[in-house]
Amino acid sequence: MAFGPQNVRSFTRTQADQAQLDQGLRSYMLRVYNYMSLGVAFTGAIAMLIAMNPAAVQALSGGAFWILFIGILGLGFFAPKLMMSKSVGVAQLCFWAYAGLWGAVLGPIFFAYLAVDPMLIVRAFFITAATFAGLSLFGYTTKKNLAPMGAFLAMATIGILIAMLVNVFFIQSTGFELILSIIVVLVFSGLTAYETQMIKNMYYEHEGADVITRKAIFGAFMLYGSFITLFIWILNILGMMRE
Repeated sequence: MAFGPQNVRSFTRTQADQAQLDQGLRSYMLRVYNYMSLGVAFTGAIAMLIAMNPAAVQALSGGAFWILFIGILGLGFFAPKLMMSKSVGVAQLCFWAYAGLWGAVLGPIFFAYLAVDPMLIVRAFFITAATFAGLSLFGYTTKKNLAPMGAFLAMATIGILIAMLVNVFFIQSTGFELILSIIVVLVFSGLTAYETQMIKNMYYEHEGADVITRKAIFGAFMLYGSFITLFIWILNILGMMRE
């Protein structure tokens, strides 16, 4: 089959369009990861500031801790809808408020670990970062549709939350907490891969700048939540293994 000038031009144009699409997708995903990284850094800074202030730790313990936790759950539920339907400013506000609340929750936790072994926090962070990077890369590159797995894991998080509350208020079993910690790490490891694929598939080249920005912030919000959850439970596992 012979290729004429028109076929060559069409083929070249297709290659150029694909290259432009790939470049746009890479830029979009880079914005997602940049937002997420800044959110993690912001959370860590707030947590450390609180952890180094015993008065702040005392103020955020007990009932205040659970109020913050409820706030996180509320934002986790409502923020995605606001991010995808409102302005970029609203999306930014939701993201940074979420990161700030997590920082306030982590403050007393950091305070407890700093008194025992500060290196546990460092080790947990690097283990989390390596785990997250590998799973997110898998989600980005795999051709397999992860949506069925993601739907199952999303439902599993509801069971995890219920199990966590039951253990805190009724069972109070260290062994059960360790098993639950391992399950949480496995579930959110899978969610990291699924969310990365979902965020990648959300990208469309010809959408407006505001839409792309809101999608990037939404993607960062999703991945940030999985990263912080992985970090907390990996830290919990390391702490329990040290005892």
